[in-house]
Amino acid sequence: MGVLERIKPVDVICQHSTDGTIIPLRIRLTDEDGMKQTYTIKGYRDLSHQGTRMMPDGVYVSNNTLIYECRIVVFDRFRVIRLYYEPGKTIWKMTG
Repeated sequence: MGVLERIKPVDVICQHSTDGTIIPLRIRLTDEDGMKQTYTIKGYRDLSHQGTRMMPDGVYVSNNTLIYECRIVVFDRFRVIRLYYEPGKTIWKMTG
């Protein structure tokens, strides 16, 4: 499967703090059956503002891209996903 097939648009519910920090809280995506599924983010690591580069999952990012490596629970197992957000656009994307 190529990189473009692994990138999915996703709804992100997040918290904005007074210092401008964005904290992802939940994601919502559409499953194979067309149903919306919501997952709570159990932990995250902010990988933003580390320069222009290729991420391990094959996504090319700029220094302005917001990147979060997150842990969610799917079918009672932890799964690691990455969330990407370009400040000039209004779309969150997910890989994982």
